[in-house]
Amino acid sequence: SNSRSPSADRNEAPAMQPPISGIDTTAATGTPLDTSELPHQRAPARGPFTRFCAGLSKLSLILAVIGLIGVVLCVQWQVIGRYIFNDTPTWAEALAMLLVLFVTAFGLAVGVRDAGHIGLESLVSLLPERWQRRVELLIHALVALFGAIMVYGSWEWAAAKWGEKKPMLPVPDGIDYVPIIIAGVLIVLFSIEHFVAILRGGLEPDQLRPLRHDRVVHGDLPPELVRVELDGERHVH
Repeated sequence: SNSRSPSADRNEAPAMQPPISGIDTTAATGTPLDTSELPHQRAPARGPFTRFCAGLSKLSLILAVIGLIGVVLCVQWQVIGRYIFNDTPTWAEALAMLLVLFVTAFGLAVGVRDAGHIGLESLVSLLPERWQRRVELLIHALVALFGAIMVYGSWEWAAAKWGEKKPMLPVPDGIDYVPIIIAGVLIVLFSIEHFVAILRGGLEPDQLRPLRHDRVVHGDLPPELVRVELDGERHVH
């Protein structure tokens, strides 16, 4: 007999849906994006600038992790030198503080790309729908302007302090401002990426929401490919 019991149908695992446009969406969520629940839309093309920003984001995360490991090692070596060898390495604390600046800078920039920073959604949701998209563009433009101001101000301070030496490290004192310059440059690039993505995506005003970190499908995906929950359904834009 070809009849099958209902229990067998229930126990049978559902077929895996292919990733959108051949892109693996398991990088951030651990599970592939179920395309059967999505409306029929063409995934945005990944241009050279998006791939470039994605590579910068990954590199920033790698460098942040390496810097954080360096901070832990410096603190551990300082404790060992103080309590075991009775010889406190004075350079360890200074190097750890410098590494913290770089870790913070890289994490700050990646948070801008992944929309991981805190945002107020209530004010935007109260605006008319036709203004929500404009506000999103204005937000990213202001963030880019802030990053540019960071670069300009930090460059001035780094140039003024570069002739001085750190007392505990054989490096210029102006190196403290280099992480802020790096963060500012990355913030400008990532904000431009968001800005272009919104213009290219052509989203309806009622689909615009301030992005939250737990909704972004990051990794290899551009920021315009995000999962948002609208009226109980999942959409890709």
